[in-house]
Amino acid sequence: MTEVLFNGYAGRLEGRYHQSDNPSAPIALILHPHPQYGGTMNNKVVYTLFSCFQNLGFSVLRFNFRSVGRSQGEFEDGPGELSDATVALNWLQSVNPEARQCWIAGYSFGAWIGLQLLMRRPDINNFIAVSPPANEKDFSFLAPCPTSGLITQGCIDEIVTPASVTSLVKRLNTQRNVSVDYAMIEDADHMYNNHLTDLYKVVGHYIIDAMKKRTPTKKRRGRRKKSEMMEEQDETLLLENDSEDSMDDDFGDDEE
Repeated sequence: MTEVLFNGYAGRLEGRYHQSDNPSAPIALILHPHPQYGGTMNNKVVYTLFSCFQNLGFSVLRFNFRSVGRSQGEFEDGPGELSDATVALNWLQSVNPEARQCWIAGYSFGAWIGLQLLMRRPDINNFIAVSPPANEKDFSFLAPCPTSGLITQGCIDEIVTPASVTSLVKRLNTQRNVSVDYAMIEDADHMYNNHLTDLYKVVGHYIIDAMKKRTPTKKRRGRRKKSEMMEEQDETLLLENDSEDSMDDDFGDDEE
């Protein structure tokens, strides 16, 4: 993992970046929760998302919004942070010109910003939105939602009401040509305390399934090849093993 600095519209932005060994590997941008409530790129949920994409072979970037950590500028509650995300995605694409896919993932406030970025960037192929604040922020801009994705929510979230997120998912799934998967994680609060491994596995399996759907394969008759079944087993083991290892390093003490 590499510390990176790149120029934003309000000054320097600070990030952490993992470069895949494969030049054509897909890329992912991770957005952190609300800066005024302790949200940073070292938030445990953000790091869990980062680790999941990294372990599945992506080149992945997480960064601090303006006014957070070593990132310059002042908090703007939306417009400024959206421009920060735009610059971050531009930087990520500039160092991965051969990337075959582009994903956006965000947690809480970061999910709200990420979905706005999704509406402006047709080059984004898929999204992960963890606990989007549907009870506090307006998501009517998703009309229509331009691509399929995954939304996760904790069943006992005390900040983002599960009912508001459920309603958002139902509305999105009434739109044509879009399928939004919804994962409710039992007994998980807003910070996913004691449920980060569950979140890691849910997100990881969604990414694997989505990548398979986008990879063209030749039709085969009869039983599947042994190599295909072994590949699926390896992917499951990767998620199970790395979900434990990824919890041990580089976490901050963010509250949201």
